[in-house]
Amino acid sequence: MDVGVFIPINNNGWLTSTTSPQYLPSFDLNRRIVQAAEGFGLDFALSMIKLHGFGGPSRFWDYGLESFTLMAGLASVTQRIKLFASIAVLTMPPPIAARMAVTIDSIAPGRFGVNIVSGWQEAEYSQMGIWPGTEHFNNRYQYCAEYVDVMRELWEHGESNFRGRFFQMEDCQLLPMPSARIPIICAAQSDKGTQFAAEYGDFNFCVGFGVNQPQRVAPSIARLVAATEKTGRDVGALVMQMVIADETDEAAQAKWQHYCDGFDEEAMAWRNAQAGADRTTDPYATANRQKLQGDRYPTNQGVFVGSYATVAKLLDEMAEIPGLRGVMLTFDDFIIGMEQFGTRIQPLMKSRRHVLTAA
Repeated sequence: MDVGVFIPINNNGWLTSTTSPQYLPSFDLNRRIVQAAEGFGLDFALSMIKLHGFGGPSRFWDYGLESFTLMAGLASVTQRIKLFASIAVLTMPPPIAARMAVTIDSIAPGRFGVNIVSGWQEAEYSQMGIWPGTEHFNNRYQYCAEYVDVMRELWEHGESNFRGRFFQMEDCQLLPMPSARIPIICAAQSDKGTQFAAEYGDFNFCVGFGVNQPQRVAPSIARLVAATEKTGRDVGALVMQMVIADETDEAAQAKWQHYCDGFDEEAMAWRNAQAGADRTTDPYATANRQKLQGDRYPTNQGVFVGSYATVAKLLDEMAEIPGLRGVMLTFDDFIIGMEQFGTRIQPLMKSRRHVLTAA
């Protein structure tokens, strides 16, 4: 099983809580995390793009860096680990994103890929006057499909004359071309999004739910597998998973409860109001996924809470899910969490024995 890290490009990582570790994003913080991940044999690192935070007492995601710029810097201080930057497709024409990707590929040949962000939070874009309106909720995956078509034409041929509903190219040039194929990651859960991933992605992130329930992500992976059987493409399922570990199950559970006690209701209420603008009834869409987690759940992904041995066992159980390609980890404290994973958890994992053997 591949393992990556979802680096904290925005403040406080992925815990919407006033009692979880509070920290600001910086290049130095993310450099330390990614270099540690590379040293422990992790396979990839990915940074998201978020342009408007949720506010509240924790000021959740109010502070954030820019993804391509950050990954370009990290490319220059790493040697092996694969790096993925995220593009908010409404903010930039595809030829510019394609050229930025080629530039990072020249820093880290064959190690760079792009994560496609279709956009679900109106405030991110209306603050800049570029929100296309509520019709974007219905059109966003057609928009993304054309976006990827343009980029791939440029990467593969050095030029594009693409004509579509949203983009029209006229002798659009891109030289030099990348040194290797640039993979596309999607993070789609809805039916439309899963179909987009099956047609255009190389990987798709699937989201788990609940505490210490690795099998709860299986239906999401199965939906992706079914969609790829129709398209005949190989699209790897990657799971976003938080790890909160300690010496004992009791100590880890106490930390998790402490974070839940600090649940930032104001920030999450603002986030849910934004998501509510999408009237889709699809339960896996961003607008509805929080309902599957339940009230006062301070993260948008599944959580493994326990001793190092417990977390290793849960990750190995997840690795057995049919169709799973890998897992992308988040932590309550990324510096401590990465050290715990590399020195205490990964050595206990059957699904990572190949990494230890190589080392």
